[in-house]
Amino acid sequence: MSTIRNHVQLIGNVGQEPTVTNLESGKKVARFPLATNESYKDNKGEKQTDTNWHTVVAWGKTAEIIEKYADKGKEIGVVGKLKSRTFTANDGNQRYVTEVVADEILLMGTK
Repeated sequence: MSTIRNHVQLIGNVGQEPTVTNLESGKKVARFPLATNESYKDNKGEKQTDTNWHTVVAWGKTAEIIEKYADKGKEIGVVGKLKSRTFTANDGNQRYVTEVVADEILLMGTK
């Protein structure tokens, strides 16, 4: 049971070109928005699509794979965990964010 604690699996489309940062330690970190779509039929029987946006963060080798292959619009699968953090914005207000920290990336779709 411990393997499913804080476990996230998403399939979606990369929302914009990933931002890759090279840290002083030599490690890479990649950040990008991922759009997941859920379709359903409304009361009138018409198909509706609900899009949710997730911020994905990847480190090291996973970040390198994203940098090379995960362009905007590319369909990918992400396996990872949720991580919440707080920071102080430029306006002095406390902000809270929840991100998906990717452990694995699955490149999907056609080349």
